[in-house]
Amino acid sequence: MIPTKPILIYGTTWCPDCRRAKQFFGEHRVQYTWVDIEQDEAAMAEVERINEGKRIVPTIICPDGEILTEPSNDELAAKLGLYATAKHAFYDLIIVGAGPAGLTTAIYTAREGLNTLILEKSAAGGQVANTQFLENYPGFDQGISGAEFATRLTNQARRFGVELLQATAVEDISRDGLYLRVKTSAGNEYGARAVLIATGSRYRRLNVPGERELIGAAIHFCATCDGPFYKGKDVLVVGGGNSGFQEGLFLKQYARNITIVEFLPEVKASKVLQEKVAEQANMAVVPNHAIQAFQAERGKLLVSKCRIAPPAKSGSGAPMASSSSPASAPTAISCRLRSSVTAPGLSPPVRRWRPPCPASSPRATCARAAPSRPPRPLAKARPPRS
Repeated sequence: MIPTKPILIYGTTWCPDCRRAKQFFGEHRVQYTWVDIEQDEAAMAEVERINEGKRIVPTIICPDGEILTEPSNDELAAKLGLYATAKHAFYDLIIVGAGPAGLTTAIYTAREGLNTLILEKSAAGGQVANTQFLENYPGFDQGISGAEFATRLTNQARRFGVELLQATAVEDISRDGLYLRVKTSAGNEYGARAVLIATGSRYRRLNVPGERELIGAAIHFCATCDGPFYKGKDVLVVGGGNSGFQEGLFLKQYARNITIVEFLPEVKASKVLQEKVAEQANMAVVPNHAIQAFQAERGKLLVSKCRIAPPAKSGSGAPMASSSSPASAPTAISCRLRSSVTAPGLSPPVRRWRPPCPASSPRATCARAAPSRPPRPLAKARPPRS
């Protein structure tokens, strides 16, 4: 049932989940009151009080007093009693997940005349919708924002007749003779000849002491969502893949200094991203180091040790050596796919990083090139057959 009193939304203008929640309420003509916590210190304090010191947005106060923090579209629909129903009871294909994989598949199947339904528990586009900028997708020579890319994919799928139900989570998939039965969180059931699972990935945790109690307060998983909270602070990003480097480059517009930590001996980010990071005066990369622990108290990362240590050798029972640094009012942000953690105030080990040698440079003249391996001995020639 749609409430008659306005819903109160605490959020920020740059938060993708806040924009998604407002769009959801707008599409269903639900009245709400918007409060930008960056423009209202009292509202900021109220959000921290509600979330035990954590700045979690959106924080939504319902007319009955229930509080929702970072709710999915499915949770919002359940609270309001709004459930979408598909046009048909049976489809040639049901796709679970409306990320790039699910939407792309739907475009192909719909063009081939297959009746296709997509069920998405949140909003169409998946994690790519929160990506600041895409530069490596074919066809976009000037790049494209993640939000615009997700919108274009969704519009293209609908143009070919794909039916998309957002805010609809799947609870069960079972076999019914020659067909499959899909049950949604609203209790509706749909039949299909085939079901494609395209639910994407989840944020990876470090699983170290102190991490769980700091998530949402000092450790986050989306620089686009939470990066602006840390203007002028020192930030630590854990993960040397493409995601970690992209998040680090995004955070440079807010953070004072950014350090990317990778537990492997070498980073895995693309050469293009490595070169971009190397050009930034306020960014550094520390490979072969792993986070051991976060010291926290009452949801705050203390002015204490956030240890970064090289991984122990396999088979060794010795503890990992650690380098500790005091951190004033540290905070952390994690990036997607490989977790990333930001810790403002952390002084990482002094270890500058450089991108790999250019392909045009001969290995013999490259100062950073790895030593060449000794040549293999020549195999003995076999005698000719008689």
